[in-house]
Amino acid sequence: MATIIDGKAYAAKLREQVGAEVAELKTKHKITPGLAVVLVGADPASEIYVNSKGKMCREAGMESFDFRMPDTTTEAELLAKIKALNEDKKVNGILVQLPLPKHINESAVINAIDPLKDVDGFHVINAGKLATGQQGLVPCTPFGCLLLIKSVLGDDLSGKNAVIIGRSNIVGKPMANLLLNANCTVTITHSRTKNLAELCARAHIVVAAVGKPEMVKGEWIKNGAVVIDVGINRITLSDGSKKLVGDVAFAEAAERAKAITPVPGGVGPMTIACLLSNTVKAACLQHNIQPQVFYPPYSSDCFTISPNSSSKPK
Repeated sequence: MATIIDGKAYAAKLREQVGAEVAELKTKHKITPGLAVVLVGADPASEIYVNSKGKMCREAGMESFDFRMPDTTTEAELLAKIKALNEDKKVNGILVQLPLPKHINESAVINAIDPLKDVDGFHVINAGKLATGQQGLVPCTPFGCLLLIKSVLGDDLSGKNAVIIGRSNIVGKPMANLLLNANCTVTITHSRTKNLAELCARAHIVVAAVGKPEMVKGEWIKNGAVVIDVGINRITLSDGSKKLVGDVAFAEAAERAKAITPVPGGVGPMTIACLLSNTVKAACLQHNIQPQVFYPPYSSDCFTISPNSSSKPK
C-alpha cells in the first residue's frame, strides 16, 4: 500500500518556515509582508477560502487586506481597485479570487496586476519566466505539488517520467515547466490525448488536475509511482449524502503507488501555504532582499518537508 502524503503536516511546516522569515524581515528590515485578496461576488466556497487565507496570513505575522466587491462590479471598477493596490506600498501581494463574474475578462484582470505583486503567478510575465527557467512568482498549486513530489523522491528528479493530466494555465502548464526545470521527461495529456492509460503506466510521477471524479484508475498507475491528486470533486453517494473525491480512484491507486495525496488533506493545504511563501518572496523582491525560504524553479535547492523534521532549506 502507498504512503499517504500528509499535505496538512507538510503545509504546517512550510507555514512555520514562512513565519520565521516574516519575523526576520520585521526585525532586520522593518518590513511586514502584506497580502490583499479581492473577492467579487458572494460565492460561499470562495468566501470560505478567502477567510482561510486571511486567517493563515495573520498567523504567520503578515498583514491581511480583504476587499469584498458585489457581483455587479464592472470590469473598470475592478481594474481601478487593482491599480490602487499596485500603488499601495503596504501591499506586497495581490490575489483576485477566481472565478470572476462572466462579464469581467479574467485575463485583463490578471495582467493588470503588477508582476512583482502577482502572488498567484498567473501574469503572462511570470508565466514566461517560469517557462524559461527564470526567477519569478510561481503558481501556488504547482509549487505545492513539486514540494510534495520532492518530499517523497528527494531533490533529484532527473530522468523521471512525469505525466500531467490537464493542460490549464493554473496547474497543468506551470506544473510541466516546474518538472522540466527539475530535469524530468514530461508528457502533458488532455481531452484529445490517445492511450492515456498507457502513458500513465510508464510514469514515475502522475499529477492529475482534470476535474473529473476518479477518472484515473488504479490499473493506470505504475508500481512505485508518486501520485499527486489536484482534483476536488463533490459527488452524491447512493444514500444521497455528499462526498469529496479527487481525480484519482484513491483506493485502487493506493494499492500500486509508492505515495499518494488524499482528497481532502493533500494538495489543498499546500496551496495556501505556498501563497504565503509567494507573498514573502514578493516582499523580498520588491525590496531587493534575498528570500530565505525555498522557491522554484531552483531544483537544486529543495528541502524535504517532513512532519517530524526540523531541517532547514539547503
